Amino acid sequence: LRMLQVKLIVTGDDFGYCPRRNQGIVDCFLAGAVSNVSLLVNGSAAADAAALARRYNIPIGLHANLSEGSPVCEVLKTNSSLLNQDGFFHGKMGFRTALSKGLLNMSEVKQELKAQVELFHELTGHLPPHMDGHQHVHVLPEVRHVFAEVLEEYGIKYTRVPIEPGLHNCDWIPPSLMDFYLGVEEDSFNTVDVFTRHGIRWPDIYIGLSTMGKNMSVSNIWSAVDAAIGEFTSKVPQSRTVTIELMVHPGYPSVPPAGGCGEGPDDFSQSWERLHELQTLMKPELQSHYKTRNIQLCSFKDL
Repeated sequence: LRMLQVKLIVTGDDFGYCPRRNQGIVDCFLAGAVSNVSLLVNGSAAADAAALARRYNIPIGLHANLSEGSPVCEVLKTNSSLLNQDGFFHGKMGFRTALSKGLLNMSEVKQELKAQVELFHELTGHLPPHMDGHQHVHVLPEVRHVFAEVLEEYGIKYTRVPIEPGLHNCDWIPPSLMDFYLGVEEDSFNTVDVFTRHGIRWPDIYIGLSTMGKNMSVSNIWSAVDAAIGEFTSKVPQSRTVTIELMVHPGYPSVPPAGGCGEGPDDFSQSWERLHELQTLMKPELQSHYKTRNIQLCSFKDL
């Protein structure tokens, strides 16, 4: 393990969600606890997030959102299959239900994804080096094909494929959530071929489901990283480098009505769990562990 060089991308998701999320993510970046961010362009504080990324030189990609809040494409804001009767996206589970019933128009999905890439470009001055999906919508059936086409059209090289080694052994995850995660995992397995065909890449290892919110701890992150590296080296013993993305959601809790993507902030965003992630990621023992393990924090453009 000593000779192996590990490149770790610690991605703070949901940048742009609210001013307090933005502040938390920036504080983490400046402390060396987060090395990359993922922007929700329909977030209520997206423009502010883009300005912060520019000011502090924070590597930034796109967190494509089809499930929470409002679309950014003008045409789709009033009458589209992506909206529920209240005029907002269908929600994390609602989106999946509508998709399974064949109610979503894939050309509208594509239209919205392209509008989000364009808005990202407008806000940041560049195209996203990486693009993934809020609430993992990008690996869902049908959506995965459209998502891959959009990435290929814009020359966006990297994405996230949420297949987490050792997920099945995490007995602290409640059954309802585990069911959701296993669904995400299955969808991800079925997405690998599609993304590969479109020339899209992703890190060797993904971690983040088992370490979310209250489940995050220094030891938890470490056992996840160690287990993942162990599994990778047994599969690819000749490899000299391994790349890992750790998905995190740090921030100071949202205070309504500020925040969200058009509907106000959700419960997870207002909870202490965000702050718990922020405090855990900032712990000096986590940072020193990176050094002793020859782990280099980086972003997608450093791969």
